Amino acid sequence: MPSRLTLGSREAIAQICPTARKIHDRKYHRKRPLENALLIGFRCAMSTASLAPKVAVGLSGGVDSSTTALLLKEQGFDVLGVTLWLMRGKGQCCSEGMVDAAQLCEKLGIVHHVVDTRDTFETYIINYLVEGYESGTTPLPCSQCNRTVKFGPMLQYARQELAADRIATGHYARTAYDQQTGRHQLLRALDRNKDQSYFLYDLEQEVLGAVMFPLGEYDKAQTREFARRFGLHVADKPESQDLCLIEAHGSMQAFLDKYIAPKAGEIVDLDGKVLGQHEGIHHYTIGQRKGLGVSAPEPLYVVALDASRNRVVVATRDRATRPSCTVSRVNWVSIAPPAAPLPAEVQIRYRSPAVPATIVPLGEGDRVKIVFDDPQFSVTPGQAAVWYRGEVLLGGGIIDRFDD
Repeated sequence: MPSRLTLGSREAIAQICPTARKIHDRKYHRKRPLENALLIGFRCAMSTASLAPKVAVGLSGGVDSSTTALLLKEQGFDVLGVTLWLMRGKGQCCSEGMVDAAQLCEKLGIVHHVVDTRDTFETYIINYLVEGYESGTTPLPCSQCNRTVKFGPMLQYARQELAADRIATGHYARTAYDQQTGRHQLLRALDRNKDQSYFLYDLEQEVLGAVMFPLGEYDKAQTREFARRFGLHVADKPESQDLCLIEAHGSMQAFLDKYIAPKAGEIVDLDGKVLGQHEGIHHYTIGQRKGLGVSAPEPLYVVALDASRNRVVVATRDRATRPSCTVSRVNWVSIAPPAAPLPAEVQIRYRSPAVPATIVPLGEGDRVKIVFDDPQFSVTPGQAAVWYRGEVLLGGGIIDRFDD
């Protein structure tokens, strides 16, 4: 992970992140330099080493990560705040989120580290998204970001730079350790409505053994109540409803249009009949119904994106289900890779229900075939398929193709 930013003056802060400068002035009406807020923790550091166990908490500036830091401090941990600067230009992590994280650290009296990860984010997330959409898939950036930008690099940074062996985030999930198998397990949060384990399926055993998810035992209402009780200024801060990229650019289409040039093509049915035109397959995803711009007696859904012929294929819902799919880049989390077919409950979208299926190893190490008990709608290449046994997340991977 890149080194912590060295920020020395008000002018330097304004040059690096002018959006943060403006929001700080407008929101808090403070006359002192912003760098004092960003680096307030350095003045609060104790002169002698703390005997309490150190934990680096990833702070986004929201109520969840803020309450995580609060709870761990109340439990006696030596808490260090780490904010990742992800994007160039405007965006939550560069402006309001960064400032709110600094305000929290000031209130709690903890060290706040701002880490510049913009190059890493552009390489592993922005390029990954653009290449995926250009090829006709719908990439899932969150799980990729959690592995390549956030958790693994943050743990490395915590150990090498902060002498902290543990990290924590505000995700709603839980971990456990299986004494019999010697594996760290990833479990759903107690609050199933907020459970975020789906996005964490790609975490490695080393990370799972070091990460803490304090909010996994609570629901959102309890989290906000903790924050209110201790007077955190973000207690009633609205939840982010979109990806950070969407917040920064206004919409996913606006983000993609910045990187992918328009390329007109045809919208066709399963028989190849031309029904309309499009300006780029990157504007569409499997299962999409609205915004197709074609008329038909029955509602039509996107069932395939043919990048080689630049075509969007649509059909009625009854012809849009799939009996199986293949999954690559598989990460077995709570169990070792099985040699035989494995019954499980599979989730193919974050908000879709987990459905019965069989996981069939393909003998290629990181690839499996998923055979659904009942054909599923909107099986989307690029999205994650994650399988569970009850509350235990067994493994997951990226859907690379579906079967007709």
